[in-house]
Amino acid sequence: MNKTVATIFSIIGHPIFVLTYVLLLMMASDPYAFKSGQLSDTNAVLFLFSIFSSTVIIPGIGVLLMKPLGLVKTWDLKDKQDRIGPYIVMGIFYIWLFKNLYSLGQAPHLFMEFVLGATIGLFLAFFINIFTKISVHAVGMGGLIAMCIILIFEWSRSILPLQFSQSLWTVDFQLILLLSIILAGLVGMSRLALHAHTPADLYRGYVAGFAAVFIATSIL
Repeated sequence: MNKTVATIFSIIGHPIFVLTYVLLLMMASDPYAFKSGQLSDTNAVLFLFSIFSSTVIIPGIGVLLMKPLGLVKTWDLKDKQDRIGPYIVMGIFYIWLFKNLYSLGQAPHLFMEFVLGATIGLFLAFFINIFTKISVHAVGMGGLIAMCIILIFEWSRSILPLQFSQSLWTVDFQLILLLSIILAGLVGMSRLALHAHTPADLYRGYVAGFAAVFIATSIL
């Protein structure tokens, strides 16, 4: 895999996008669960933007400001010590998002479990990073695979036939799971091609992300 392709897959598979991907999938398959008629409705768009801004835009800006402030040495955060600050920033916003969703009841319970799973995965990565390096890309991909598995067994069966027939499109969750596994492999290969991680870093990340989601669904 050449550097350009590896960079593209690293961007697509960045962990900050995982919750947005899952939210789009859930809203497309059953928009009624989010109190909207279709994915294109104003309420749905506003909710999607609120999640995207809380998990991508705002924390992303916070992380980008760390280099000018001298809190990290490089943009790619290859040094595990450079990752401590971004982990803390992202963790704060994820906790804030989960608290708001849980208290306001703005999303299905299953999506709140995924937000909690992403938060747990982030702090697992933070803890492991103290002792050894871990791929946060792999954490995100492991979490994505776990979320897709849960969607197959819980979400697809909960969609009422009328709602399913009126959704934006018919979602094949098994196909989505297969694609997520392929994406996880490509993202892992891209991190190796960019010399950002070792295979051991990836394995730790996949396991941590996968486990975090199931931990969240078991306690919430």
